[in-house]
Amino acid sequence: MMDIEFEVTIDNVISFAGRPSEVSDQLHGLKNGRVVVIAVEDISQSENDALENMLLGAARLFKQTTDEQLAEQMSLLVRAFAPKEPPTPVMLKEAEMMARAQKAVFASSDWLTAAQVATLAGFSDSNLSAQPSKWRREGNIFTVRHDGTEYFPGYGLDRDHGYRPLKSLKKITDLFKGHKEGWGLAYWFSSNNSFLGGKRPLELLKAAPEQVLAAAQDELEGTIHA
Repeated sequence: MMDIEFEVTIDNVISFAGRPSEVSDQLHGLKNGRVVVIAVEDISQSENDALENMLLGAARLFKQTTDEQLAEQMSLLVRAFAPKEPPTPVMLKEAEMMARAQKAVFASSDWLTAAQVATLAGFSDSNLSAQPSKWRREGNIFTVRHDGTEYFPGYGLDRDHGYRPLKSLKKITDLFKGHKEGWGLAYWFSSNNSFLGGKRPLELLKAAPEQVLAAAQDELEGTIHA
């Protein structure tokens, strides 16, 4: 009789222990699955049994952990794609309009990441996002977030002065503070403005900053008195 041990666990993990020729015969009977072989020479039977039990336990734990992780990921995906309450037609319409508006905003001008702004402005490579982020915190420029990335409006930077924020932009962001921020400012700057003769504020921000500021004041007064 061959001196070989054979065990099947509830996790479909099979262990073989014995001489190479004996284990080889048993492996030929496997049709599916994957095999990991660890060969140890000059080992006693008791050491062999201890090693086999340890590896079998590790395999069982690995499979259980992997299955639990996959189940958790699947649960998260199901929750993401199947909300508790289906969106109403109004919500779907609003989402469609917002998507169109954001697409129009990005098409209206160049939008740059913090790293791109820092490169244009000639900042150090050590922390490219530090200075542009400071400008945003201080209200010198605003940003929008899309797909997890923050973008700066190219029209808010002065190309003639090292790609620093236009001084006129801070006056407008300060004026709209608490009323329009982020995407709200982006929509306003990229929309045709009757106060500016149908032109968009972003077109006149550098050439006629006082007119844009006046348009912002008119917009704010209309919002307050609405």
